[in-house]
Amino acid sequence: MKPFALAALAATALTLAACEPNLGKGQPLNVVGGYIQMGATPDRPAVGYFTVQGGPRDVQLVAVTADLAQRVEMHESVKENGVMTMKPLVSADVPAKGKLQFKQGGKHLMIWNINGAAVRAGKLPMQFVFTNNNNERILFDLPIKPVPGGEAAATGEAAMDHGAAPKSAAASPAKTAAAPAKTAATPAEAEMDHAAMGHGEPADAAKK
Repeated sequence: MKPFALAALAATALTLAACEPNLGKGQPLNVVGGYIQMGATPDRPAVGYFTVQGGPRDVQLVAVTADLAQRVEMHESVKENGVMTMKPLVSADVPAKGKLQFKQGGKHLMIWNINGAAVRAGKLPMQFVFTNNNNERILFDLPIKPVPGGEAAATGEAAMDHGAAPKSAAASPAKTAAAPAKTAATPAEAEMDHAAMGHGEPADAAKK
């Protein structure tokens, strides 16, 4: 029986050694959920929402990237002088043992030109970059949701006009001419033109 006893002890020691790095550290930093809402029309960017679970110490989220999208930016909806505007985010705090939420009406991602293969697959692989461990990257697939019922059904940031993709910039005059049709959207937020506001200029000023 002695050889068996020695083998059992060795196995126990290996198990404890493997667990030791996580002892006392609590939950790890991780992305725990979210989704992407496609834009109301093909020329509008999609909007991304997600939740980050904080780890044992404070960190910052400094970038979100996707190989199958042309561009990804972090933005935040804020109210200034009674007017809702959008501003780009350079970073977002993730408190230790807390959580960071990118949600409707607050922080969110703007995602331009998602590859058709990702749209058909119903998910977009993304990399979340943090300030710990030499800019640790966490990989997470965000599910992609189409806009049910078209533009009238889009809400929040998805209903706003964040501007067409960069290659469509030349078409901006036509877009301005079509502004009256945009007023049909009932939510006040839908009247905002994020591209014209320059990340903070009131929508009324942009339309003049």
